[in-house]
Amino acid sequence: MCGISGHLGVTTDPGLIERLSRCDHDEASAPAVARVGSAVLAATARGDAAGRALVTSVSGRHTLVLDGELYEADVLREELTTLGHDITGGDASVALAAYGEWGAEGLDRLEGSFALAVHDRETDAVTLSRDPFGTRQLYVAQVPDAGGWLFSSTIRPILESGHHERRPNDRTIYRYLCFRVHDDGPETFFDGIERVGAGETLTLSAARAERHVWSSLRDELEAAPEPHPYGARVIEDFRHLLTAAVRRRTAGRVATSLSGGIDAAAIASVVDSLARADAPASHTVQQTWSVLFPDTRADEVRYVDDVVAALGDRVEAHRVEPTPTDFKLDLRDFVRLQEEPLVSTGAYTQFRVMREAAASEGPPTALLDGHGGDETLGGFGPHHLVHLRALTRSGGAAGAAKAAAELGRSLDVLARRGGPVVADRVRGRRDVPVRSLLGAQFAARFADESYAVERGSLHRRLVDDVVAGSLPARLRYADKNARHFGLRVRLPFLDRDLVRFVFALPDEALIHEGWSKRVLRDAMQGRVPESVRRRRDKVGATTPQGEWFMRLKNHIYGVFLSESFAERPYVDQSAVLHAFEGWIKGTNSIDSMTVWRMLNLELWLQEFFDEHDPAADEPERVKTDYEPNARKQLDLTLDSGTVVRRYPLRTDLYAREDDLEAKTLGYIERFFAGLPEAGADHAAATTGQWFFFISEKIVAITQGRSFFIWDIKVGRPARVLSRYVTRTPAGIGLGSPFTMQLAIEEAGLPRVLYASAGGFVGKLVGKRGLFYDLVGGDIRAIDGPTEYSVYPANVSAKLGPKDPDDVAARLSAAIRERVPEAYRETFGGTVVMDANDIGRNVLGKDAPGPKERYGAMFADNPLGQGSEQTPMAIVFEKPSV
Repeated sequence: MCGISGHLGVTTDPGLIERLSRCDHDEASAPAVARVGSAVLAATARGDAAGRALVTSVSGRHTLVLDGELYEADVLREELTTLGHDITGGDASVALAAYGEWGAEGLDRLEGSFALAVHDRETDAVTLSRDPFGTRQLYVAQVPDAGGWLFSSTIRPILESGHHERRPNDRTIYRYLCFRVHDDGPETFFDGIERVGAGETLTLSAARAERHVWSSLRDELEAAPEPHPYGARVIEDFRHLLTAAVRRRTAGRVATSLSGGIDAAAIASVVDSLARADAPASHTVQQTWSVLFPDTRADEVRYVDDVVAALGDRVEAHRVEPTPTDFKLDLRDFVRLQEEPLVSTGAYTQFRVMREAAASEGPPTALLDGHGGDETLGGFGPHHLVHLRALTRSGGAAGAAKAAAELGRSLDVLARRGGPVVADRVRGRRDVPVRSLLGAQFAARFADESYAVERGSLHRRLVDDVVAGSLPARLRYADKNARHFGLRVRLPFLDRDLVRFVFALPDEALIHEGWSKRVLRDAMQGRVPESVRRRRDKVGATTPQGEWFMRLKNHIYGVFLSESFAERPYVDQSAVLHAFEGWIKGTNSIDSMTVWRMLNLELWLQEFFDEHDPAADEPERVKTDYEPNARKQLDLTLDSGTVVRRYPLRTDLYAREDDLEAKTLGYIERFFAGLPEAGADHAAATTGQWFFFISEKIVAITQGRSFFIWDIKVGRPARVLSRYVTRTPAGIGLGSPFTMQLAIEEAGLPRVLYASAGGFVGKLVGKRGLFYDLVGGDIRAIDGPTEYSVYPANVSAKLGPKDPDDVAARLSAAIRERVPEAYRETFGGTVVMDANDIGRNVLGKDAPGPKERYGAMFADNPLGQGSEQTPMAIVFEKPSV
């Protein structure tokens, strides 16, 4: 379902509601639209649901559009009927009657997952609202020039409305990068677009917008827990409430999202018990969907298998096993769908579950999910630390004794959380504060920003996690995923009766003797496998993010090396590259979360703010050997008046194990074999003397002189010296510690230091390039990873080729033996060329004459070593006419 949308006070744009209601999938029907006063409201959904989601009261005063669903709406319908309301429609009609009867406070009587908009004809105002937890999203933006408002279930319609100037929200970006926080308030990542708060109404009129909290949930959660003892009665009451919560959410074709954690296992167990209790004679089969990552740190196969085995023949288990390649292919679609950056890749697991479930035969209408169990039952690692602090501060010898006992029982849990930090210290890994990776001016603007988390009270910490710190972000991505794939996500652990009960319990009912979620574990005894119930190594719905990033390091490095990333005010590209390189090699303490935030931010900026070339989405046409590369030319007139024609040859990638001569000769033979069909112009141009030019890169690669950056052991001198070398726009040269390390190994540290000193003096007197003159050898030919190159060149550093003159001579001898006889006498020799769009350098040749002659033939560099894959050329001197 696309959801709801509308506008208020923008009366001069008749096509606006169509743009706001546009869906990102084809299955949605035309929107149901109501034009009332100066407002237009719309609902869009698959099938005929849109018409049922938009209703007007009998009096005509209120028009309501609902996105979502109510649980046990019939109970409220019956109460409203006794009060005189004639309700003939579905959930939207019940919500409208409740609003008409009790106003905004009537929303507190709605149990469900919803967002809605109500227009009041008497005041010509629109009231927007979301359920107490905020499971459905709703966004709003002001239209200053029209004095109006736009609202929508997703952000993209507002961006594409034509009435909003899209700009990033720099403050939100800063807090995301530095504090790993988002969705904790009304601000989004888009400047001028805000979200309606959970359990809140936002009333829009021509004059102003007023926010009002109608839900009593937060006040109820913040109330101090009751001092009654924990025991069998509490466990039984919890089990009863969880069962009721699951029952409320099982209408329609429902499947279960099954991970290896106790939350998901408990839901699957309750679904099974309900099916057996309601229809004991039938053989109801529960559908489960699991994302699994075998043989990784996120491997939950064993636990999922145990749950499925316990359900026996009453379950049909579906499994999805994404790979790093799958993630790479999905990455941009995933970023586009989420609309705002995320704190981790965990949402991708749900993305894959929902995509596969929606595409299955007889797909479910809803998925039951365990979201909310960690935030309400104390399931995260930091909750143990907060609980220990609370015990320590409880005072007296008794409090100290409890804290000591709890600490002793929690050591394994705490070790898993703190172990990586200790390992970093032992191994001497350098700490890299995230703020040091940011652009200096950007960081200075927000230096006063801070983010505090509750550390001394478990109860207050859980309240904060539910209303701001954790749950809102998880609900946002759950809603985005479900909406996109046309499913509903239902969350039993966010049942209000259940949550109220849990927050009234003492801390020991949640965390006790090192066990989290105590009451849930006790309630599930005998109902879920012991391997799951007694599990302490929490993984959760997450990907093997660090392992994947290591596999995708070349792709990620390419993003960080991109020109767009370099130009962002938010990051210091050089610092990020150095930090990422250090992470790959294990020399610093940044983590995959930091890598992800930098990557996610850049991909998000590219998607929503950078201009897109439509031609870039078209399949690339592979050029023939007789055509120039894009934006290049075949012919070049030299200063002497001689015209040379350069034919760039497209090749496959070269690898270390390739035979340079054998592979290269194949491309030369292909060229001459196709010349007769290439046309009269080419026949006339290929009668003079000719030469073969080959890029030094592929020579170096086949000689084993190209190295992945993570395999280069960089010393301190290289790190220091590289800071004083300016990186060119293309990333070429010694401005990287990797290329500087290669230079030191090739020429020796004393000579590099000598050349560096000379280069510094040369700059003072206005003489450039003195460093390379003094250092000697082919140090100038050392290349670093470059964005424009194809893999693996984009993540490799390369020395110049060894003995390039000898390489040229051997290639020429082989060419003379293999080319057609008509071209043997006119062949002038081979040139090993280091060429790019900045300059060119002849490294070796067996062709006659000075190097400058052949450098001039490449004055505009006709080669293309990026996606063109043309690292060699056949060059003819055209005969005079």
